[in-house]
Amino acid sequence: MYYSLSEHQGMAMDVVTGATGQAGSEIVRALVGRGREVRAFVRDPEKARRRFGDAVEPAIGDFADSAAVRAALQGAETVVLSGPDDPRRVGWETKLVDVAVESGVRRIVKLSSIVAEVGSPVAFWEWHARIEAHLLRSGVSAAIVRSAPYMSNVLLGAEGVAAEGRLYAPAGSARIAMIDPTDVGASVAAVAASSGWDGPISHVVTGPEAITYTKMAATLSAATGREVEYVEIPDAAAEQAMVRAGLPDPAAEQVVNVFKMLRRGVAEQVTTTVESLTGRRPRDFAAFAHQHANLFAPAAAAAAR
Repeated sequence: MYYSLSEHQGMAMDVVTGATGQAGSEIVRALVGRGREVRAFVRDPEKARRRFGDAVEPAIGDFADSAAVRAALQGAETVVLSGPDDPRRVGWETKLVDVAVESGVRRIVKLSSIVAEVGSPVAFWEWHARIEAHLLRSGVSAAIVRSAPYMSNVLLGAEGVAAEGRLYAPAGSARIAMIDPTDVGASVAAVAASSGWDGPISHVVTGPEAITYTKMAATLSAATGREVEYVEIPDAAAEQAMVRAGLPDPAAEQVVNVFKMLRRGVAEQVTTTVESLTGRRPRDFAAFAHQHANLFAPAAAAAAR
């Protein structure tokens, strides 16, 4: 049975926004694994129940509902800001920061991007930068965890690998220090659970090496037991393919902009921060590929037909 908000009034706890998302789910699991009291701010309580069972307390609502946000923050000591890439993200998260400050929240941990920058041609990355700036101006103790691109992004190409043995992307020879989302969650949780900071602080988390899509294809070959080839495609062709697959034009354009920036080396940096924060080395792409090998195997393509 879920706890009610009233049961925890006055008890310090961690509130995680976007708690059922890819990164948010990993953060919640890692915090629970550390024995923390966790409240998950979610729109769908049943989805939260399926993912976390009775391990967390759900606070139901969305960013646009100020009353729901205030209720979710009752008794919170630390708030972890995670959420989807959405044009409303800046308004959502900056408003939550303001409400958190008014509610007496002591610390906020913001999950951001390694390439967050105001004026970036990639809208997702500029949104993060604008939220970071607002958080730092708020006066609350702030920690920013800037993450490299997720290994799970490669799953978007799983269908092509399964059907044709080809990994398509406009990546060129870009070297990317991709990180497993589980390591992102573990790192953010380590920061949120630590009593050794009073902000502002910043961490950059990456995978253990910067790898190319050519190496990813070779690694997928080893994981699946079949030859996988990386096929470079032009930006325009990649954008058209994404639109044909159902992605809105603006989103497809943004994904192409991401690859343009990756080819310039913006995500090559490798850090040892994951190990420093969690006490263990981050997983490499080989481990990720083996874990998800079934999604890249021909059987996955046959099942989809």
